[in-house]
Amino acid sequence: MTPKKQKSVSKNISLLTDDDLYLFNEGSHFHLYEKLGAHLMTQDQQEGVYFGVWAPDAEKVFVKGEFNGWGETGHALKPRGTSGIWEGFCPGVTKGTIYKYTIHSRYNHYRVDKADPFAFYNQTPPKTASIVWDLTYDWGDEKWMAERGARNRYNSPMSIYEMHMGSWIRMQEEGNRSLTYRELAPRLVEYVVKMGFTHVEFLPIMEHPFYGSWGYQISSFFAPTSRYGTPQDFMYLVDQLHQRGIGVILDWVPSHFPSDEHGLGYFDGTYLYEHSDPLQRIHPDWDSLIFNYGRDEVRGFLFSSAFFWLDKYHVDGLRMDAVASMLYLDYGRKQGDWIPNKYGGNEDLEAISFLRRLNEEIYGQYPDVQTFAEESTAWPMVSRPTYVGGLGFGMKWDMGWMHDTLEYMTKDPIHRKYHHDKVTFRMVYAFHENFVLPLSHDEVVHGKGSLLRKMPGDRWQKFANLRLLLGYMYAQPGKKLLFMGGELGQWNEWYHEVGLDWYLLDDPFHAGVQQWVRDLNALYGKEPAMHERDFAPDGFEWIDCNDSQQSTLSLIRRGDSFEKMIIAAFNFTPVPRHDFVVGTPTDVAWRELLNSDARDYNGSGQGNFGLVEARDEPFHGRPFSIHITLPPLAAVFFKAEDHPSSLK
Repeated sequence: MTPKKQKSVSKNISLLTDDDLYLFNEGSHFHLYEKLGAHLMTQDQQEGVYFGVWAPDAEKVFVKGEFNGWGETGHALKPRGTSGIWEGFCPGVTKGTIYKYTIHSRYNHYRVDKADPFAFYNQTPPKTASIVWDLTYDWGDEKWMAERGARNRYNSPMSIYEMHMGSWIRMQEEGNRSLTYRELAPRLVEYVVKMGFTHVEFLPIMEHPFYGSWGYQISSFFAPTSRYGTPQDFMYLVDQLHQRGIGVILDWVPSHFPSDEHGLGYFDGTYLYEHSDPLQRIHPDWDSLIFNYGRDEVRGFLFSSAFFWLDKYHVDGLRMDAVASMLYLDYGRKQGDWIPNKYGGNEDLEAISFLRRLNEEIYGQYPDVQTFAEESTAWPMVSRPTYVGGLGFGMKWDMGWMHDTLEYMTKDPIHRKYHHDKVTFRMVYAFHENFVLPLSHDEVVHGKGSLLRKMPGDRWQKFANLRLLLGYMYAQPGKKLLFMGGELGQWNEWYHEVGLDWYLLDDPFHAGVQQWVRDLNALYGKEPAMHERDFAPDGFEWIDCNDSQQSTLSLIRRGDSFEKMIIAAFNFTPVPRHDFVVGTPTDVAWRELLNSDARDYNGSGQGNFGLVEARDEPFHGRPFSIHITLPPLAAVFFKAEDHPSSLK
């Protein structure tokens, strides 16, 4: 039965003060989600909803939905002065009501139904309407929130488990469906704690029309996707992770948005959120729309979205996708298909200004969180403060390390000596930025193959190479990121419609990779030398980086207590190196902490089995040395003992 139409004029009630309007129009309002969108309230003893939407070139704006029978017009909203905002109070509207805005443009007789840009909750795609909702939730993470600054500091261990919400575990017996937020919570918390990761990073969970975009085509910047539950359900997931000491990082995409009719594109019959010129408006790589960072209200919209997740969902970091596409006007474009800036260059000055202001404001109001840039070029000082000319991010993904290292590891070991620079070049620039070393989702899709399948050799060698790759990543200075499935040794590359192949853990080879990652996380977190100086040049030192003929490397990691150190050595060939000599700075004994060739990981079992005494024999330009077994395709880690060597 169709509900009876109500009176189609909303009451003239506003949440917006004059100060709000001033800050909104100058692009300095960082909490617009408290003022625009749909808000449950009581006015004159009548319960209802206040609606507010920005549509400066609309001639008329209506809100319609279940409460007025989806009439052609619905409840009329009223303009608020010259602000461009339309608003009104609709009595009788309740939580859970489905609604849209109908926009009548001043131009071209354009009329369209739009989802609410500030909606907290939306229908599950392919449905496109917004849902009246609130964000009440009783958080239990007070201890985490009070202490998280210490967990997010540069000198703290940060081992990030990157995951896609919908394909970590699938319920095969229930039609291959994804887990809900609440179903995921206990399973994920238990697993991440067991594995020793410090943070979880979710691929974008903001509402997106196309599931196959993995969330990178966001249509609703203030709503978690309803595919897995309500906003409170997602809060519960974050809360549970926090209560077990796990930080939460969200992928956030301020670089572009999809062109679906119900979304932000051509919102009021004009190019409101996006650029008007097609040479600036259309993203050639993704056929999506680019935000107009020069428009004050658009900047305020994006500022508010970033703060929304930090404020309402207690997240501990934002990883900003495709930053390079924001920095360059010619990104992905051919000559003549882009518009230079006012100085004739290819730098997007407005986007640069936006990113700097965003990072300044985030760290100003949330000094205990981190921002991360996925920036794939050599843009300088991405993770340096804005007051010295940087972009102000806390950290940057080291895409160069990832590409070079994977290119090297895919080589047959017999050829690796000709590509030795691929695993050593990073140290030329390793401390120019605060780097995160990513083995991310992008490297295991679109025919690139899984990490395990990239590795050369027979089955045994593939697993040994994978353990070696992971060991080398953890030995390098920088924070760590591993995409889900890498810790299992997945054979299949990731596909968003299928869960991880958890059954593989019945195989000792796969279980060995998982145990290796678990032990690497434990070593990284426990030993200060492995994380305290991740971003400081004096926290790293090559022992020998020139042994290209044997394809070996050795290095030292140091923490704040300079004399406490870890030595790591690597053999990138299947030839075991017996009586392999490594120079050491001290005459103490060295205890083998981890060995990727150990039986525990289904390796061949070669190693050093406890202490290795230092000898008074200079080597590698150092006053002492140790003679070790360096197993085939293996990484070994040693820690200096406190007592002097008996052979000094």
